[in-house]
Amino acid sequence: MIKQFLKRRLKSLLTFVGINPALLRMRYWKERKQWLQQGGKITKLYPITCEYNEDAGKASGHYYHQDLLVASYIHQRKPPRHIDVGSFNIGFVAHLASFREVEVMDIRPLKPSIHQNIKFFQADLMQPYQQEITESLSCLHAIEHFGLGRYNDPIDVNGHIKGITNLIQMLKPQGILYISFPIGKKDEVHFNAHRVFHPLSLFDYPSVKQHLKLIKFDYVDDQGNLHLDGKTEDAVDKFIMGCGIYTFQKNLNSHAKRL
Repeated sequence: MIKQFLKRRLKSLLTFVGINPALLRMRYWKERKQWLQQGGKITKLYPITCEYNEDAGKASGHYYHQDLLVASYIHQRKPPRHIDVGSFNIGFVAHLASFREVEVMDIRPLKPSIHQNIKFFQADLMQPYQQEITESLSCLHAIEHFGLGRYNDPIDVNGHIKGITNLIQMLKPQGILYISFPIGKKDEVHFNAHRVFHPLSLFDYPSVKQHLKLIKFDYVDDQGNLHLDGKTEDAVDKFIMGCGIYTFQKNLNSHAKRL
């Protein structure tokens, strides 16, 4: 029953977008015949007709742009140590691990990796961690989840603020923090999936206001396009669900004991 229902829905969707499923099937059988006529062998039929007119891949969206972009920034800076908190493991972390060691922290467990450049530590960054331990730190598309319980973390309405404060504590003076999250027209909570932030809300957090200086702002718009070297004001009242990519430097005179 479920399989038949899904087939009907797929057929309706293809018809709606102007694709005739019957024509796709005809093409499949025509090309199968050509294959056999050329002496090709077929061991099993595995029809895929939905990819005839697709692009080579998806070169847009939050994760595609932020993962490549921030990895390139870290490659350029070549910090002695880099720690990542909660970013996409098979995207951003994999990019970094292809050319350097990266220490990965997440509230969720991670099976040991055979790749020597990935060092994993399980930790809840809503709780204070070690202070002033790294020159480079990233938290991409993760802070919006802190305290919502989605990843078996404790419910905490201020989890994102605590998380950012603890990230700043981990950073050495003049260290670099790369942080990204969904941005929209106002602060929202889409429980329990994520938060969406006004692009300027971050600057009202006491720990950010006191200890960080914004040195670069990039963003992804609602269409998935990347905009480089923007101003935070450029993103105000523009998006329903964009992505702000903030590069901060910790002030020289900031020390963990003052947070």
